[in-house]
Amino acid sequence: MARVLMCPPDHYDLRYEINAWMHLENKPDLPLAVQQWQRLYEQVQRLAQVELVSPAPECPDMVFTANAGLIVGEKRVLLSRFRHPERQPEEPHFRRWFEEHGYTVYTMPEDCPFEGEGDILWAGERYLAGYRKRTEMCAHRIAAEYLQHEVLSLELVDDRWYHLDTALFVLDEHTVVYYPGAFDPYARRVIEEHYNTLYVIQEEALRFACNSVVLGNTVLMPEGCWLLKSLLERKGYEVIPVPMTEFIKSGGACKCLVMFLER
Repeated sequence: MARVLMCPPDHYDLRYEINAWMHLENKPDLPLAVQQWQRLYEQVQRLAQVELVSPAPECPDMVFTANAGLIVGEKRVLLSRFRHPERQPEEPHFRRWFEEHGYTVYTMPEDCPFEGEGDILWAGERYLAGYRKRTEMCAHRIAAEYLQHEVLSLELVDDRWYHLDTALFVLDEHTVVYYPGAFDPYARRVIEEHYNTLYVIQEEALRFACNSVVLGNTVLMPEGCWLLKSLLERKGYEVIPVPMTEFIKSGGACKCLVMFLER
């Protein structure tokens, strides 16, 4: 069974604007956000062992644990180096959790932005990594050294898909699901040359279809992505829609709320 890290939304809120989705005049309904997180949590808990990190009052986005770091081996984690000052206070809280749970924690140089599993995803024999918006290519080289695996760099070109996990998810070691419009032509060619691909239309990409969590044969997907849901069900997957409207207001959904500790 997989093991993942989540953070209760006790202090979740929209207090600043650091991506194209965040607008202070469109704040999340916080009680509804709690309900949506709880629904996702219950589904994840059914399929994986869930660890919880305590939320910090000064870190409204700490709920998005996919950005905490990247597991690079057994009990080894490469901690995130957030690009924006607004999220940098999360770093010591995540470091503390990993250290208290027996992890060896590695860090990026101060001038090398890196936002963890938000931008580097396991993809079978190698890893896929996004850059330009939050993480820079320097982090890909360093991550590859820790992982001892090839890391393929993919340029993100649209501010609405600012992390790799908002534009692509790995269905299995041979197949990725992605929205081509989020990537430059070279990145699209790299993806097509290495994987079987399923495409997401823009309308569903804007509903964060690519920000889905795959646990075995089950896909936890934001609500409203009917075409992709139907496509995956025809391929034999169980697809469970989860309401995520209040987290999308901050630029995140199912995958952003989950970090894999073990697969």
